[in-house]
This record gives sequence, C-alpha cells and structure tokens, in this order.
Amino acid sequence: MGMDPIIALDGLTRRFGDLVAVDDLTLEIFPGEVFGFLGHNGAGKTTTVRLLNGLLAADGGSVRVLGLEPLQDGPALRRRTGVLTETPSLDERLSGRENLEIYAELYGVPISEVTGRTENLLEGFELAHRADEKAGAYSKGMKQRLALARALLHEPDILFLDEPTSGLDPVGARRVHELITRLSQEQHRTVLLCTHNLAEAQQLCGRVAVLEHGRLVALGTPAELALKLGRSQRLEIEVVPEHVPAALELLKTQFGITDATQKEGTITVIGTDREAIPDLVAALVGAGVRIYGLTPQQPSLEDVYFALLHEEEVGW
Repeated sequence: MGMDPIIALDGLTRRFGDLVAVDDLTLEIFPGEVFGFLGHNGAGKTTTVRLLNGLLAADGGSVRVLGLEPLQDGPALRRRTGVLTETPSLDERLSGRENLEIYAELYGVPISEVTGRTENLLEGFELAHRADEKAGAYSKGMKQRLALARALLHEPDILFLDEPTSGLDPVGARRVHELITRLSQEQHRTVLLCTHNLAEAQQLCGRVAVLEHGRLVALGTPAELALKLGRSQRLEIEVVPEHVPAALELLKTQFGITDATQKEGTITVIGTDREAIPDLVAALVGAGVRIYGLTPQQPSLEDVYFALLHEEEVGW
C-alpha cells in the first residue's frame, strides 16, 4: 500500500492448553484502514485483539503495533488505542458523565480538555440529556453508545471494535457506521472491526480477514474474495410465468442445475459459472422461453464467508 503497516503480525500464535486459539497468523494493517476480522465464535478474533493490546503473551511469532511491542510496551500502547468490547463493562454505579471523566483521568487526557471532550461525546452520542443519571439505568443501546464514547475519549490512533452496533437500533447503528467512516477517511485513524454482521463488514471494511480455528483462511477486499469464488452466486431470470417449467427442465438437463428455484416467474439460479451465462440464455431462447430480464448478482461477503468456511470444513 506504499506505507508502513501500523499493525504487523508474523506467525503470531497463542495456545490455551491444547487449544490453539491463534495459529501462525501473519498479516499487516495500514494507517487509515477499516479492517474487518470475520469468523465464528471461537475463531480467534478476540484473542488476537488482546494480543495486539498487550493483554496476553504470544506463544510464538511476533507482533508490532504502532511500532511498539505490545507485551513490553503495554501501558504506552494502550494510551494510543481504544477498545470497545461486546460487553460495555461500565461502572453502573456512576453516571454517564462520571464514567467518561474517570477514564479521561486514566488515559491522561489534559485537564483543560476533559470537560470539552466529555460534553462533545455525550452530545454526539445523544446521551447529554441523561448524562447525570447512573449508567445502570441506561438501556442496552445507551450503554453501548457510552462505551463507544469512552473508547474515543483519548482520541486513539487505533480503535478496536467488537460488535460495535450490538444492541443499537437502525438509527444508532447508522450513526456508528458514519462515525467509523469519518474516523478513517477524515481523521485517518485505523479501525479494526470484529463482527458477525457481514453486511456491516461489506459496507465499512476496505479489507477483511476470515479466521477459522485461529487460522487465516482468506485475506483481501470483499471484491477480491468474491472474485476468488470464480462464479456468480446468484442469477435471476425473469420469464413468462407459463414458461417456467420448460426453463427449469432445460436448466436441469442441459446445464445440470438442480437447485434453481422460482417465484412468480422469476427463476433464481445459485452457483452459475459467469462464463456460462451467454450459453444459458441462448439455450433458453432457442427453446422458446421468453425472457423479460436477467440479473447476475456478484457474490456478497456473506456468500464468500460461507463458501470459504465450507471449504475449510470439507478440507478443500
């Protein structure tokens, strides 16, 4: 990418007894990226984040974050990173404002800036009207917003987000998405996003890494990973409704497509080779099937994700 990585992993490995939670992980993340970590529960995402922040020691390999060695330089590193875990972990006995003020002191935010930053974040996350109420009385979404505000309080260079829109309504989730985009594009901050929300990852992330059992099974942009599949995952063909049976029979006998479905004259074909589409259309027309429209859809990140994990399961 023409710049030095802000995070660099080389053969990073971490074990818990016989369990290999992170298995020989090698990758680089660059300044200003929104980088996605995808994988099932237990895939190694959270353990990797803990390793990157110096909260766990590696059993093998090397890791550098912001030019620092996380385990040795942990306090200095954590002053420059922000972390939002899936569970907000707030002090619910304190008000929203007090939660931010305490962390401002812990992060070493200059005293002259604490009030301004706190008020701006409370206002930006629509918590100002309840800032002096105990956090224990907040809804799940409000707690999530307060935790995200806390992670941004010291203006970190890198933001680690674990399911940041969990518990948020669509409006709140959209605002978080806008914030992530703004942090990356306008402030050139790096965001590492751990998520199960594949649509969210496709919308926000420039690159993604897919983890399975601690191993890296794919790395690239959503478009690059889709290209690796080598096929259009869905092909929608709209035909005259009475021609549907003939079309389905032709797809089965001439092209071996047995998993096509139809609804109200639209046939959906899964897993068609892109190169076969012209021949498929020609065959349908030649058989007298009248076609109103044809829409090939490129694989989504969800398609890619499940295809990759299927390959892992069957040992491809």
